[in-house]
Amino acid sequence: MCLGIPGEVLSVGNDAMRTGKVRFGGITKEVCLAYVPEAGVGDYVVVHAGFAISRLDPDEARRVLGYLEEIESLAQPEPEPGGEAGP
Repeated sequence: MCLGIPGEVLSVGNDAMRTGKVRFGGITKEVCLAYVPEAGVGDYVVVHAGFAISRLDPDEARRVLGYLEEIESLAQPEPEPGGEAGP
């Protein structure tokens, strides 16, 4: 089983491995784009273990990112009455 996360390609380098910067929500990482040579700036790719493994339709990518944000918000502890949220 593989967990791939969608991200938006921000830049593509001219290095031998064809890497680029990809944004996952508020985080930007250097990713190998060698397996998706057709991917360019503005495209969405599915990334697993630092490698882009496929391109993704922009609407589908936004939908998945929305689901991930929803899951993250559900994992946040609720503030206690009269105080701050616990650790």
